[in-house]
Amino acid sequence: RAPATLQRVIPTGRALHFSPAKRHDFSPPFTGAAKNMTEEFATYGLPVWFMWVVGGLKVLLALSLLVSFWRPELMRPAAIGMAILMLGAVGMHIKIGDALKKTTPALNVLILSLLVAFLPV
Repeated sequence: RAPATLQRVIPTGRALHFSPAKRHDFSPPFTGAAKNMTEEFATYGLPVWFMWVVGGLKVLLALSLLVSFWRPELMRPAAIGMAILMLGAVGMHIKIGDALKKTTPALNVLILSLLVAFLPV
């Protein structure tokens, strides 16, 4: 089983960082001049509804990782799903030319998700 710490860091960190309810709060690092998630997704050229889809998927996958303590068969699919979302996030940061500092959180979660998904059980 992947280390329990990794299983907790990924879902709680991502679910708490990206909360659609906080879309009007400023909690850096946002992209460019964006002050909230709505503006950040607009910077990427993505519609507001997509922000809600991504947020919902992140929360669902984070909860799945937590539930995987009792249902281990959920761990790998949830971690792979989170990795796919983070790959998309890293791609968007690269697409608009963000500094590495702004890309690092998504890159870190991508790496942690891959570790959880592919470390020996």
